[in-house]
Amino acid sequence: MKVLHIYRTYFPDPPGGLQEAIRQIALSTRTCGVEPRIFTLSPTPRPPAIDFPEGRVVRAKSWAAPASCDLGGIGSLTTYREMADWADVVHFHFPWPFADVLHLLGATKKPTVMTYHSDVVRQKVLGAVYGPLMRRTLRSMSAVVATSPAYAQTSETLAACVQGERLKTIPLGIIDYRDAPHSQDTERDIVSRLGLANGEPYFLALGVLRYYKGLHTLVEAARVVNAKIVIAGSGPERERLSALARQTGATNVVFAGQVTHEEKVVLLRNCRAMVLPSHLRSEAFGMVLVEAEMFGKPMVCCEVGSGTSYVNENGVTGFVVAPEAPQELARAMNALLDDDALAVQMGRAARERYEALFSGLALGRAYGALYREIAPPGRKG
Repeated sequence: MKVLHIYRTYFPDPPGGLQEAIRQIALSTRTCGVEPRIFTLSPTPRPPAIDFPEGRVVRAKSWAAPASCDLGGIGSLTTYREMADWADVVHFHFPWPFADVLHLLGATKKPTVMTYHSDVVRQKVLGAVYGPLMRRTLRSMSAVVATSPAYAQTSETLAACVQGERLKTIPLGIIDYRDAPHSQDTERDIVSRLGLANGEPYFLALGVLRYYKGLHTLVEAARVVNAKIVIAGSGPERERLSALARQTGATNVVFAGQVTHEEKVVLLRNCRAMVLPSHLRSEAFGMVLVEAEMFGKPMVCCEVGSGTSYVNENGVTGFVVAPEAPQELARAMNALLDDDALAVQMGRAARERYEALFSGLALGRAYGALYREIAPPGRKG
């Protein structure tokens, strides 16, 4: 079974949660007899093809990226057609409007899957212009996958364009790396750099610092949280958040900047809990919550009608609070800080939920079965 993944950007270009989600799907399905490849755009596509453990990544030139929508040229269409001819299944990852153009002009003849990661939330003008093509693409798919029951139920676009048996729900997942060895030097270095005392409890926020992450709420809550808060990651909101921390006197907020994978492992292993205060539906799932569950950590997130409150089951694996409510966020964090038994109990439940729903094994089996459902063995494309 040969599967071609389509998305606007991929490693080694700057990473994000969606690229990591694609990588995990590709890696997990390899163990189920799938040969994945990934087609993407890059502003610097040299070399044009790179072999990674998850499969070959083929890159065409990105000529522009208005509203984070990378656009390719004629060469990208030619390459797409060649790769689609190779595949048994073409797997699109939404949203990326140029992928709809490739699908239309490339006259895709193979069975198609679209993983619907998020509604178009902020770019209202783009959504209005793109709407007719988007609806055409969604209606043409052999299957459309929502990443949580909540998103399947609450997305107006999915309700309007995808009916009946074509709408599936498959949660995102991550192959377990909790017990991978790490350098003691890395642990000492990151703890020293961030000024964390040995054994000192701290909360962790992890990811690209984007507008929808709600980190302004976390900074505003920090003054009444009795522990340090480590915000790890880089992004366009960094300067605004740093200024807000100075203005509010949130001296317990530590900006770690971009961290390596090994440093991330250390921070996850030693944190009290993960905090994801995203306040918009652009945070459609929250892969960092899955990572927290993998490490057996409780979580605090916000109810935005997306998959975050599906990953984090309120009152079981952590707390789900109202968005942009600093006092409520602080109360939940302090509850985990003040009650060791509760934090351990919720962390244990988080690990059990990860193993049942979000492990690499569960992810690979679900997508492998879907690919074979829409492109049974022996079917000719």
